[in-house]
Order: sequence, then structure tokens, then C-alpha cells
Amino acid sequence: MIEAIGLTKRYGRTVAVRDLSFTVRPGRVTGFLGPNGAGKSTTMRMILGLDRPTEGRVLIDGRPYHELRHPMRTVGALLDAKWVHPNRSARNHLRWLARASQLPRARVDEVLAQVGLTTVADKRAGTFSLGMSQRLGIAAALLGDPQVLLFDEPVNGLDPEGILWIRRIMQGLAAEGRTVLVSSHLLSEMAQTAEDLIVIGRGQLISQGTVDAFVNGATETTVLVRSPQAERLVEVLTQWGMSVRITDDDALVISGGSSDQIGEMAATHGVVLHELSPQQGSLEEAFMRLTGHAVEYQSDEVTVS
Repeated sequence: MIEAIGLTKRYGRTVAVRDLSFTVRPGRVTGFLGPNGAGKSTTMRMILGLDRPTEGRVLIDGRPYHELRHPMRTVGALLDAKWVHPNRSARNHLRWLARASQLPRARVDEVLAQVGLTTVADKRAGTFSLGMSQRLGIAAALLGDPQVLLFDEPVNGLDPEGILWIRRIMQGLAAEGRTVLVSSHLLSEMAQTAEDLIVIGRGQLISQGTVDAFVNGATETTVLVRSPQAERLVEVLTQWGMSVRITDDDALVISGGSSDQIGEMAATHGVVLHELSPQQGSLEEAFMRLTGHAVEYQSDEVTVS
């Protein structure tokens, strides 16, 4: 588990993170979201002891990072996939990390196989594609078989196959009971990968909870209806206080009632329905609505509702 308690980080007069507190639970993938400049990378560096908080602290399984006896056996991280000497092979890079952390040499081949790099293990890392570099970075994070894992933008620049692979491996790690925190700008991917969310803006906490709670709390749930007796249905629904909007293709978008309620009313009044489907807001819509005020740079032409 990761616990951030009152984290604040100042660089001169700039406050990158301000009084930030959150908890990352084991057994779940937690998405770490925020606009550019929100303080995500700074926070992850503080979790790993790479930056010292100006105020507050971070505990990993109850202890600060610098007090962990064997850090790589407790925490694994992918912050920069290209942090590898370009002339060193993938296998030698991992052997160097294993030796530095007193890890079994056999573990190197195990993680190479786990991430699918066995056949290119002796190639220079400088020749790797971005996807292969991401796999090598994940192998390094897994080397100590840690219970806590941090990934910063692990799917940037990857093709759909690579994105699916990373999604499955993160979900698999969480299913084993590990704590998995992942930062990403790809909101559609986070909607499919994460169960929990921590959302920050301008270094402060905006929201923490499940993905469903975040989306439902920030967007409106509506019901889409198609009927050859649309006018009659509108009359019935508005009498019961529901709001109805007619789309360009003559479908009805109804708010203020559930699909069950609408279906029962239509049946009671003999209205034929050709479609009745609840419409939930997206993670992207919820994110834009709640973080629009925290965007670092915004053009005059763009407005966020």
C-alpha cells in the first residue's frame, strides 16, 4: 500500500504539489490522472525517494522509501523507458541491476521471459523500439518481485497490441494482490485498465475513489429512446418531470428517469419502443469537467463546461 500524507513540494516560489494526501490500495490498478503540470511526476518521484518533500511524507507498506532494507524487493518502477545505457544489452542491463540489489541472477531470465524479450535479450538496448524499451523497463520494475509497482505513462507511443499487453500485465499484477499505480494521459485506456482513480490538478487532490464513482459523480446519466410514437412519449415523460432532448436523427435523450421507469411508462400508455438504452458519461467527459480549471495552458477558443 502507498500512503501520501500532506505532501508539499516547492521549487523556489513554485509550488508543484500542495498538501496532497491519498491512499493506493493493494489488489487494484489505480490510475493517477491530472492535466500537464498537475504534479504527477513530482509526486511519483517523491514516492520513490528521488525528490524530498518540502512537507509531508509518503509511506510504502508503512515505511518511508529510504528506510526500506531492500527497495527493489519492495517497490518496482518504470519512470523513463529510455533510462538504459544504449550500448548495454537488455540482459546485461538487468544483470547489472540485479547485482546492485543483491538479487538472484536467475531472476533476469525469468523477467525477460515474462515480458517477451528472451529472443532479443542480447541486443543493444539502443536499438530497441519504444515498445521494446517499455517492456525492458517493466522487466526492470519486476526484477525484485515487488509488491508495489509504479508506472509513469507506460503506454505512450505504443501501438494497440503493445497497449493491450501492458494493460493485461498491470491487471494481472493487481490480481496477484500487488499495489499498482499508473499515470497516463490516455483516458480511454485508463477507463479500461484502472479500478480506482486519484485525480489531481495544480498539485492538489481533486478526487479519489473508483472509476465508476468518478464518472457518475461528474457526468449526467441519460436514457436514449427511439419510438415511432415519440411525440406521445415526450408528452408522458414531461408530465412526470423528466427532461427530453430530441437529437438530429429524432432519437430522444431523456434525463431525470431510469430506463426501467421509462419502459414501464411507455408500456402503460401503449407506446411502442424500438430502442431503450441507458447512456453513461465517459471518463474523458468527467475528467474535463472536473479538471478544466486546473489546465496549465488553455486557448481562448476552448471552453470546458
